[in-house]
Amino acid sequence: VVRKQRDAIITFFLFFSFLFRAVGSPLVMDPNSICRKTKRLAGKQAELCQTEPEIVHEVAKGARLGVRECQYQFRFRRWNCTSHNKYFGKILQQDIRETAFVYAITSAGVIHAVTQACSMGDLLQCGCEVTRTRAPPLPTAGPGADGSSWEWGGCGDDVEFGYEKSKQFMDAKRKKGKSDIRTLIDLHNNEAGRLAVRNYMRTECKCHGLSGSCTLRTCWKKMPHFREVGDRLLERFKGAFKVMGGNDGKTLIPVGHNIKPPDKQDLIYSAESPDFCLANRKTGSLGTWGRVCNTTSMDVSGCDLLCCGRGYTKQTVIFEENCLCRFHWCCVVQCKKCTVRKELSLCL
Repeated sequence: VVRKQRDAIITFFLFFSFLFRAVGSPLVMDPNSICRKTKRLAGKQAELCQTEPEIVHEVAKGARLGVRECQYQFRFRRWNCTSHNKYFGKILQQDIRETAFVYAITSAGVIHAVTQACSMGDLLQCGCEVTRTRAPPLPTAGPGADGSSWEWGGCGDDVEFGYEKSKQFMDAKRKKGKSDIRTLIDLHNNEAGRLAVRNYMRTECKCHGLSGSCTLRTCWKKMPHFREVGDRLLERFKGAFKVMGGNDGKTLIPVGHNIKPPDKQDLIYSAESPDFCLANRKTGSLGTWGRVCNTTSMDVSGCDLLCCGRGYTKQTVIFEENCLCRFHWCCVVQCKKCTVRKELSLCL
């Protein structure tokens, strides 16, 4: 059983580490190559490769979207979501808070990418949301609360299709019900990422009427911007729950006294994170030596915290950047090159 669980984790890591390495590579444009390279795929993942390679293409885009957002959200932290292959793999093999965020943001990236591809008409299996399946809007609620009438229309995002494909792929190697705390944690964090998209759909409307009046509005559902998803999941990361396995092997129990159980949108973990101060290939830490820090900040980007009390050094950097840009009709932007001197603080 332990060997099967280990193999499942390795297979999952192999696929996504391959996607991360392939950023900017022609392989990303060829889902068949991705599937051939990851020969250990099985079950639902292999089925997607064989029957819906265009979905795998969007899964790859979603994975890259998730990693880029992870790197943005963690840019000032000791572990900055580096995609360095050897170190990233070590992070994924642990049950720490950082791993919870990676799983959640990647799962969110997949649902976001697949759903967006549907709306853009890039996939034959789906398109705009079928609004006829939704109950008609109430005349006194929502966008028509001011008295103007409105109806569902336009091209709403079919988030349910994206949700199902993300679930089909991300959860494929995890069998719920097994007495494996890692499986339960990963499934929970995957779902938290998907819900950070599905539960926060927004309503957009367009006015119709003579002379710019708004006697009728057509409304549709759109996904939240992915930066909003990342911000929301970062807050969940900060308040993540530490859990342990229940005696029945099928439930998770929060660690501590009088702590409410985590809900479906919370992130969970079972092991404490390393401090990430020094390079350690065993834990996946690259350390913080040479990282740029903020001498005036008291948060995680400040030199005291980011440099782990080792201090910092000042370094002057000279570089060129575009400046004095002007728009010329039509349609060229011309800029000059300006030399900029900037003093940086670097961790020792």
